[in-house]
Amino acid sequence: MNKKAFLMASITVLIWGSTFAAIRASLQGGYSAGHLVLIRYLIASGAFLLYALYPGANFRLPKKEDFIRILILGWIGISVYHIGVTFGSQTVSAGTAGMLVGSAPVFTTIIAVFVLKERLDLLGSVGLGIGFTGIILITLGTSGSSFNISEGAFFVLIAAIATSVFFVFQKPLYKRYKPIELTAYFTWAGTIPFLLFSPGLFQTIQQATVEANLSAIYVGIFPAGIAYVTWAIALSSGKASSVTSLLYIEPVIAIFVAWIWLGEWPSTLSIIGGIIAILGVIVVNVLGRKSYSVTEEAT
Repeated sequence: MNKKAFLMASITVLIWGSTFAAIRASLQGGYSAGHLVLIRYLIASGAFLLYALYPGANFRLPKKEDFIRILILGWIGISVYHIGVTFGSQTVSAGTAGMLVGSAPVFTTIIAVFVLKERLDLLGSVGLGIGFTGIILITLGTSGSSFNISEGAFFVLIAAIATSVFFVFQKPLYKRYKPIELTAYFTWAGTIPFLLFSPGLFQTIQQATVEANLSAIYVGIFPAGIAYVTWAIALSSGKASSVTSLLYIEPVIAIFVAWIWLGEWPSTLSIIGGIIAILGVIVVNVLGRKSYSVTEEAT
């Protein structure tokens, strides 16, 4: 992975890691899951609309042949993902939700190998295995040494699969569009299904706590807006499997932020799992990259 892709992906993961605690704060402060996912994407859609209308943005509309693909990917990567995460977070802790989403690199890598024909060397495979081991340990540590697939966990797991499909199948579109253009298209497309949650939205905003409203604004501007742009830049600059391997760090950040913000204390096993997850990322992105470079020079 090149430096630009690594930097943009790192910024994204740091922001996304804080999302789970912010979602929990909004849900605990008076928002329903449907109203929260709607308000955050109304904010994000509005921000992208302002950018598109800015005279110097040179914003282009999608081509007719790409319209259906963009629409479907927006529904999968935005609608399905955020409904899964937000509804799942009603009963799943922020750390557990982050861990489940952290399994996305496994699905992404498998899809990327078969669909995009991306190469995964031995060290890359080992790194992904190490990272997944860390995710399992985080699971056990967060759930008290047992992991039952509850309804909330099932929702979040579906979200992880949806975002993996989204990451892989959007990559070919970067040959024709700028990352921020694609992010805007996906955001607008993904916001459409959320309009089903419109009834009662203003009453919820009025009755919610200040913390809940500020958290909703935060997840609308940063995780739903800025982070998707930086992630799009990362995906357009590097291999999908290598870039998404950084998502192994996301559960570590999610647990840490939840600990500081919500008082959800991580267990020793979760901390060990987080260290192992980071080790997996290092193997994929440092050792694996060096191995790949040597192989390329030899050929």
